[in-house]
Amino acid sequence: MLTIQDIKDDPIINAFIVKGNQHLGVMGFTDHGKLHTSLVSALSQKILLDLGYDHRTAELAAIAGYMHDIGNVINRSGHSQSGALMALSILTHMGMDPAEIAIISAAIGNHDEGNGQPIHVVAAALILADKSHVHRNRVRNTEMVSFEIHDRVNYAVESSRLLIDAAEGLITMNLTIDITICPVMEYFEIFLSRMLMCRRAAEFLDCKFSLIINGVPFL
Repeated sequence: MLTIQDIKDDPIINAFIVKGNQHLGVMGFTDHGKLHTSLVSALSQKILLDLGYDHRTAELAAIAGYMHDIGNVINRSGHSQSGALMALSILTHMGMDPAEIAIISAAIGNHDEGNGQPIHVVAAALILADKSHVHRNRVRNTEMVSFEIHDRVNYAVESSRLLIDAAEGLITMNLTIDITICPVMEYFEIFLSRMLMCRRAAEFLDCKFSLIINGVPFL
């Protein structure tokens, strides 16, 4: 039975994460490397464990979280679908159970807000973990005068926490934003579709979704 550690130790998966992140860097995208994939992996697992799901299902979410951006090595456009097909091939070669491969590939293929849907609890956890990783540590460009809007929005986020309250059935994204760098409305200009996707993912997990920015509820 493959574990998340097996996935993290695999040289092919790691090479695709690293090279895909380099390709995005050339295009000016924020960081999508091993820091991002490791955080998304850990949070995807934690979400399901906190909500009472079994450890294997939570580990599948961790695996999906670590592998979710490997499609960037091909192209940013359609990276969720290409990543899903790559994961299917890689995990089959590694000898994983086909039913588990199906869950992971579907989660990867549905994590992007362009056309993704929370079709399984693993997919829902991945969506929430991925979209909640908004922080200045993802900004590669160090020259604030040349920030484009994605740089500015991410750099303005001083703190981002996803809080799970299983007893109340509530998932809360709590952000602290420096509004001298980015007004709150600019955050919504970029991330509204992602927040709405998080709400659908939370509802799939039988939870409500709340967004709090600088102590003020918005969703």
